[in-house]
Amino acid sequence: MRVLVGYATAHGSTRGVAERLAAGLGHAGLRTDARPMDVVDDADAYGAFVLGSAVHNQSWLDPAKAFLRDNLELLDPRPVWLFSVGMPGALRGPWKRLGPMEAPVIVQGLPAELSYRGHRLFSGVIRASQLPLGGRIRFRLMGGRYGDYRDWDAIGGWAAEIAEELLRP
Repeated sequence: MRVLVGYATAHGSTRGVAERLAAGLGHAGLRTDARPMDVVDDADAYGAFVLGSAVHNQSWLDPAKAFLRDNLELLDPRPVWLFSVGMPGALRGPWKRLGPMEAPVIVQGLPAELSYRGHRLFSGVIRASQLPLGGRIRFRLMGGRYGDYRDWDAIGGWAAEIAEELLRP
């Protein structure tokens, strides 16, 4: 089975997550392509999809949302998993508890008729250079810390779970 690990990224963090997911699925014996969703013109060539986006303002990026809208009919009968890359791992103190609560809000912003098997919210990379001055001030006031918060073990584990489900007879 050929699997598309499609992504939309703003600064490259989500691409790294997608590439790790594709590598994990490939290690299990699946044929995978990790590609930006806005350049996929042959979605019908895939039997399964793992689709993800960077999260800005609790929402997927426009190219990812457009891919879902444009391919709803094609995705419907096929296995689909979703992932989002945000910053819950960068939050500290009382704000840390709010990070995981972002996942349902993100999913609510996706097409209601989209059928999918699971969604994961992963932490990404956050650097001061990615935020405007006001954003940097708010981030620091919330106790945020800059850095790479991608949990490679969790990402690899989820890839193994997806592969097991796809390869199950």
